[in-house]
Amino acid sequence: MEESKRNVIALGFFDGVHLGHQALLRRAAERAEALGMAPAMFTFDRSPREFVTGRPVPLLTTAEERREKVRTLFPDMEVIVAPFDREMMTMPWVDFVLLLAREYRAGWLVAGHDYRFGHKNAGTPALLMKKAAQLGMGCDIIPAVTLDGITVSSTYIRSLLERGDVEEAARFLGGPFALTGRVRHGRGLGSRLGAPTLNVIPQPEQALPANGVYVTRVLSGERTYGAVTNVGVRPTVEEGGGITVESHLLDQDLQLYGSLCRVEFLAHIRPERRFEDLEALRRQIAADADAARRYFREHV
Repeated sequence: MEESKRNVIALGFFDGVHLGHQALLRRAAERAEALGMAPAMFTFDRSPREFVTGRPVPLLTTAEERREKVRTLFPDMEVIVAPFDREMMTMPWVDFVLLLAREYRAGWLVAGHDYRFGHKNAGTPALLMKKAAQLGMGCDIIPAVTLDGITVSSTYIRSLLERGDVEEAARFLGGPFALTGRVRHGRGLGSRLGAPTLNVIPQPEQALPANGVYVTRVLSGERTYGAVTNVGVRPTVEEGGGITVESHLLDQDLQLYGSLCRVEFLAHIRPERRFEDLEALRRQIAADADAARRYFREHV
């Protein structure tokens, strides 16, 4: 953070960095340019809701994924990832604003219409504006961003993923839902069925689309591959297994074990289901691959 400049700081958790978040960050970047300040985004390393309630909150993006997406969209914006711990949870809302002004050199704040902060969420947009003015800072409150009459929110996007509607989720995210992980060795069943797969381990807090088969893109290094991806428990071949994310690269035979891969979900093909035998599964895998090839012919 530049010591010579004050900062326009966008506030929020920014899970998914969806269209609503992007509007907020865009305002922060515009304010910074107009005022000669530096743009910054303030977020936390974990979900405040999960920390407070003790109940898991599936995340659309990890902290690092949020950082990378913001850097792609707003290359000049600093991303501040602060720890959300007991001290932060119990911090009075006034002290939080003072922290932004003193520790992070805030000269202007930008927040969403529903932004709540401080101990027991006592801080509101109205209180934020009032305290910012008292401290000589400006403050913008961004109204809700809607798409087809629906407010863009991380909660709504998670509900779309729970239905397997990755195409609609992409509209609200401003790009495909994706997950990143390292390719691990599987049991080799895909190879025996004529469709070798890349098995990516999602992080425990990662939100996933509904169990099923999807058209995807797999990014590894500088290369991008069309793929068909199964999310689920493989009911035909495994009893009581955990959820796996297995991608078959179309018309490729690559060994990427240990590589960091990004899987982007483009379209839903079908729900996951049990087949009567491996031959029926083999036929369905071939049909799924053909469906994915048709998708790429029609959308590329």
